[in-house]
Amino acid sequence: MSAPELSRRHDLVRRWRATSGRGRKLRGLAVLLQPYRARVALMFVSLVLATAAALAPPPLAKLAIDNGIVPGDYQALTWIVVAFLATAVIYWGATYVQTYLTGWVGQRALQDLRIQLFAHLQTMSVGFYSRRRAGVLISRLSNDVEALDTLVSDGIVTLFGASLTLIGTAVILFLLDPELALITYTVFPVLGLASVAFRIVSADAYRATREKVALITAYLQETLSGIRVVRSFAQEPRHLEQFADLNEENRKANMKTVYLNAAYFPGVELLSAVATAGILLYGGIQAVEGDITIGVLVAFLAALNNFFDPIQQLSQLYTTYQSGMAALDKIFDLLDEEPELSDAPGARDLPRLRGEIVLDGVTFAYGDGAPALDGIDLVVPPGQTVALVGTTGAGKSTLAKLVARFYDPTAGTIRVDGHDLRDITAHSLRSQMGIVPQEAFLFSGTIGENIAFGRPEASEEEVRAAAHAVGADAFIDGLEHGYDTPVGERGIQLSAGQRQLVAFARALVADPRILVLDEATSNVDVHTESRIENGLRRLLAGRTAIVIAHRLSTIERAGQIVVLEHGRIVEQGTHAELLALRGAYWRLHEDWREQAAA
Repeated sequence: MSAPELSRRHDLVRRWRATSGRGRKLRGLAVLLQPYRARVALMFVSLVLATAAALAPPPLAKLAIDNGIVPGDYQALTWIVVAFLATAVIYWGATYVQTYLTGWVGQRALQDLRIQLFAHLQTMSVGFYSRRRAGVLISRLSNDVEALDTLVSDGIVTLFGASLTLIGTAVILFLLDPELALITYTVFPVLGLASVAFRIVSADAYRATREKVALITAYLQETLSGIRVVRSFAQEPRHLEQFADLNEENRKANMKTVYLNAAYFPGVELLSAVATAGILLYGGIQAVEGDITIGVLVAFLAALNNFFDPIQQLSQLYTTYQSGMAALDKIFDLLDEEPELSDAPGARDLPRLRGEIVLDGVTFAYGDGAPALDGIDLVVPPGQTVALVGTTGAGKSTLAKLVARFYDPTAGTIRVDGHDLRDITAHSLRSQMGIVPQEAFLFSGTIGENIAFGRPEASEEEVRAAAHAVGADAFIDGLEHGYDTPVGERGIQLSAGQRQLVAFARALVADPRILVLDEATSNVDVHTESRIENGLRRLLAGRTAIVIAHRLSTIERAGQIVVLEHGRIVEQGTHAELLALRGAYWRLHEDWREQAAA
C-alpha cells in the first residue's frame, strides 16, 4: 500500500478519534465510511429500489384479485403479472448492487480501521506494552474488529432496509384499510416498551462478553508463548484448569445474552402471531359482511409479513448492534490512549551522527515510584565504548532505554551531537542506532531475512559479510538451508546463543552510529564468546557503544566504565583506574572473577 494511501487513512481515523459527546460512536462510524461516500450513496439508492420492489407484491395481489380474477378481466390480470415480474427483476438487480457495494465498502472501512489500530500501536511507548497484555491487544484487532465487521456489513443495511420496509408497509396497510391498519398499530407501544427494556438489560451483558473474549485471547497468547516453561515445571494441568475457568466465565457471560434473546425474540414472534390472528378474524368478518373486498384482505395479510418481519429484524439487529458497540467501545479506548512519547511539533531529523552522547542532570522514575536514575551526568565521546556495571536494579538498563528514547527523562536532558532528544524525530535517532537486547527476538522467516531486518535492501553479500564478521557464519553454513533456514516463531528453531549471533549480525548490517548492547553476550557460552571477540571489535569499531555486561572480557575492553548504585554514578574511569581505587568496581570485579573461576 502506498505512503499517500496510508497517510490518508491515518488522517481519516484521527478525525474519527476527534469526535466527542453523545452519539460519538455512530459519528465515528460515519467518519470511517466518509471516503467511500459515493459508493455508500449508490448503495442506499439500490437499497431504496430493492425495498420498493419488495413492497409491491401485496398491492399487486390486491389488484390481481379485485381487478383481474374476480371480474374475469384477462388483460388486466396479464398487465399485473407483467408488473409483478418487472418488480422481481428490479429487486434482483438492486439487491445485487446493494449487496456488492455493502461488502466492498464494509471491507475497505474495516481494512482502514485495522491499519490505523496497528499504526497506533506502533506509536505507543515501551511502557504501554509493559502495562497491557499482548493478547488483549490482539483481541482488539481480531475479535473486536470482527464484531464490528458484522455491524458494518450487515447491520447498517438491516437498519435502513428494515426501517424503510416498516414505514412503507405501514403506509400500504393504511391505504388498503385505515381501520385494520390502526388496529395493527396498537402493537407498537408494547414492542417499544419491550425493546427499551431489552436494550437496557442487554447492554452490560454484551460488553461483558467482549471482555471475556479478550481475556481468553490474552491467556492463550501468553500460555502458548511460554509453553516451554509450562512443560518444564509440569504445569499443564494447572493451566488447563485456569483456561477452563476462563471459558466458564465466558460461557456464563454469553448465557446472559442467550437468556435475554430467548425471552425477547420469541415474544416478538408471539405478538406477531396474535396480531395476525386478530386481523384475520376481524378482517374475515368484514369480508363476509361485504365491508371489504377479498383482494384487500389477502393483500393486508400478505403485507402483515412485511410489517412484522422488519420488526423482528430490527430486534435481532439490536443483538448485533450491542455486540458491535461493545467492541467499538474497546477500540475507542485503545485509540484514545495517547502515546507517552511523540515527536514534538517542528522536530527535526538528525543528520549523520558522529555519536557523542551527553546526559546532563538526568533523573527518571517509572510512574510514581522512586527514581530509577537520579542526577546522572555523563559524557560519551564519539566512537567510545562505555560499559555500565552494577548490581541488579542499579539503573543500567533504564539508562540505555533513555538513550534510545524509549522514555523521556523526568528531569535533565539527553543530547546526541548537541541535539536534545526531545527536539529530534525518534525515527531519525533509531535509524542510526542499533540495539542488541539480552533476549534476542527474531521474527518468523529465514535467518537471512532476520539479519537484513534493519536494512531490508541489504544485498546477500552484505548479509553474509555481517554474519562472518560476528562469527555467525560458522553455524549458519552448517545448516541444510543455510541463510534460507526458517527460524520459527521468536527464533525457536535456533539456540539462545545462535539467536544472539544473528542479532549481532542484524545490528552490523544496519550500520548504526550508536550501539546499545544490553547483556548481549549473557546467552553466549564461553567457547562461542571467544569466536565472536573479533566480531564484536568489528561491530564496535568507530561506533559509540553503551554496553551492559557482566562478562569480564566485555567490560575490560571498554574505553570507559561507569559504576551505578541505586540510580547514581558512584565510580567512573578505565578498568585499570577503577581497580586501583579498590572501591565498588573492584568488589564487583572480584565477584565476577570468582564466578568465572568456579
